[in-house]
Amino acid sequence: MKLRNLIALFAVVLLISCGGEEKKKSTNDLPTKKAAVKKTPEKVEKTKVVEKEEIAVDLNNKGIGPVKSVTINEAIDKNMVADGKLLFKNKCSSCHKTNRKFIGPSMEGVVNRRSPEWIMNMILNPEGMVKNDPIAKALLVQFNGSPMANQHLTEKESRAVLEYFRTL
Repeated sequence: MKLRNLIALFAVVLLISCGGEEKKKSTNDLPTKKAAVKKTPEKVEKTKVVEKEEIAVDLNNKGIGPVKSVTINEAIDKNMVADGKLLFKNKCSSCHKTNRKFIGPSMEGVVNRRSPEWIMNMILNPEGMVKNDPIAKALLVQFNGSPMANQHLTEKESRAVLEYFRTL
């Protein structure tokens, strides 16, 4: 008899303790969810403001790095484009998209915003560019402090990527 009473008491205590915690969890979850909903529009508005900020177009800035001048032919080199496209896909596409902002800026139209030398120097020397180039510094801020990774491309490879960018 005492064993039955003890088991019944244990069962009641167990049910009460489980039921009470669930009420506490669900009560605590509600304000958190409401707070998140209230904050969402503010975050969206801040994101829109950041996206509207534009970095100045500067075709005279050659950047910081080994490339001092680049010869660009009017005709596009299709072989170089193919090489550059493959390099971009393998080395750059995890952070850059050709037609939209992602972790880094969109590459579409980059040749209209930056000099060929600047583009190649950014590819070859992202660390030095972020430290010393005003546009690279501003891009770092605009893209939430995500620095461009050095992919250790050669000048020839960076030139191929530049040629691919000319087709975008």
